[in-house]
Amino acid sequence: MARSFVVGGRTALVTGAASGIGAALSRALAARGCALALADRDGEGLATVAASARAQGVAVSEHTLDLADAGAIAALPAAVQSRHGGLHLLVNNAGVALAGRFEETDLDDVAWLMDVNLHAVMRLTHACLPLLRAEPQAQIVNLSSLFGIIAPAGQAAYAASKFAVRGFSEALAHEYEGTGLGVTLVHPGGVATRIARNARLPRTLDPAATTQGLAAFERLLTMEPEVAAAAILRGIERRERRVVIGKDARRALLIQRLMPVRYWSLIRRSMDEG
Repeated sequence: MARSFVVGGRTALVTGAASGIGAALSRALAARGCALALADRDGEGLATVAASARAQGVAVSEHTLDLADAGAIAALPAAVQSRHGGLHLLVNNAGVALAGRFEETDLDDVAWLMDVNLHAVMRLTHACLPLLRAEPQAQIVNLSSLFGIIAPAGQAAYAASKFAVRGFSEALAHEYEGTGLGVTLVHPGGVATRIARNARLPRTLDPAATTQGLAAFERLLTMEPEVAAAAILRGIERRERRVVIGKDARRALLIQRLMPVRYWSLIRRSMDEG
């Protein structure tokens, strides 16, 4: 497998492209001369990102869909091929959040989160593999999370989905090792996106506690999406197997390696002291 991946002149499919990391990465890819197929359920936000990408002189298609809809995912690769003639780069970026103690969580919300964070990643990857495998060189990029490295209290469902994305990505990389198809797994730390504001919470939770909890979570999201996007783009171009973004994620990875069973006691203590 080639040691570098040139994005210029290629076509990328990016999910969750209407905001946050997806929007920033789409703009960065367009600036490199990469054609884009942009997917998100937010059609208005998608149109804004598409317009800025087209200003870079690249072909852009917009695909407004809900990634919890398996039928819409199955139809997407054909739409991309019809518009762009092929696919070289798949970025499974879209994700949703669900916070709160697991015993207070509605299982319908867990199913919704798994549909978007895990099942959509697997379904879209499976659907796109024929297009990607048809190219001499192609890349799959799957976004896990800091919570795909550690599993904090109050994040049982979200961590389960992101740990699963990690396992899926690592297995996929092993399956295609030595071929032209590479896999990059991304663990971003606290990036300033809308994920906290759009998170679902236990339906019985006190509104005041909800507001307080979301505010505390948002204070941890400090990295600009453009910084994360630049790191991901470097990882794509270098065909890196794993990209860990942010001091918080790198620190958590180190602690988890040193204390694989008891890491939470140390992290919780540092949080309490902070």
